[in-house]
Amino acid sequence: MSLWSDLKVIYHMVLKPIRGKDHAQRLESFYMGQAEHYDSFRRRLLRGREDLWRVLGAPEGAIWVDMGGGTGANLEFFGDDIEKLQKVYLVDLSASLLKVAEERVRKHGWNNVVVVEADATKFVPDWQPVDVVTFSYSLTMIPDWFAAIDHAEKLLRPGGLVGVVDFYVARKYPPAGFTRHSWVTRWFWPFWFARDNVFLSPDHVPYLHRRFDRVFFAECRTKIPWVPFGRVPYYIFVGEKRA
Repeated sequence: MSLWSDLKVIYHMVLKPIRGKDHAQRLESFYMGQAEHYDSFRRRLLRGREDLWRVLGAPEGAIWVDMGGGTGANLEFFGDDIEKLQKVYLVDLSASLLKVAEERVRKHGWNNVVVVEADATKFVPDWQPVDVVTFSYSLTMIPDWFAAIDHAEKLLRPGGLVGVVDFYVARKYPPAGFTRHSWVTRWFWPFWFARDNVFLSPDHVPYLHRRFDRVFFAECRTKIPWVPFGRVPYYIFVGEKRA
């Protein structure tokens, strides 16, 4: 990726004002000018996505919903195994990102992938119930993320899986066995990301554990491109819907 492309993305992330009367308009305002270079930059920023897909696998004949799927880059983690899935719904509110996703679907010839412009808290697929629902760095951008998780739980069949990878900060006093972050981490990173309407929450991890039976969970950190200090925390969670 060229320096110019990086600078263009950074400008939209840090300097360009975000405008819009509702969430969909604000998302489009944020992504419209950087959609072309979105994947190259995010590949270095959004760690853990491939790990999540590896844990989930590609269940034979599964119905999969990727909420906030953006450009569809996550689907490339399936490789040839994507053909095992019966249907994949790629859901997002940003028309600019979905335009890139549609081109990716055509390029790969994925006949079982449907690109949908819709709200993650309201989208209902033609095929129900579904087997897997994923949120890849999208929960922090969904204003009512509680509703998004609850809605995913309703869409899943009993025993179905939810998979989430996202930035976060820990609670001040997390339960035993969970990572505890310093006050600097808990203050700085939410402040840093809020400018882009990305809201890091100490409640994602506890709520996911409350709603689903844990299958896999990891707490990690990653660097941010061109930011020479600190590492932002992220987590990977896979949970099973209770019968």
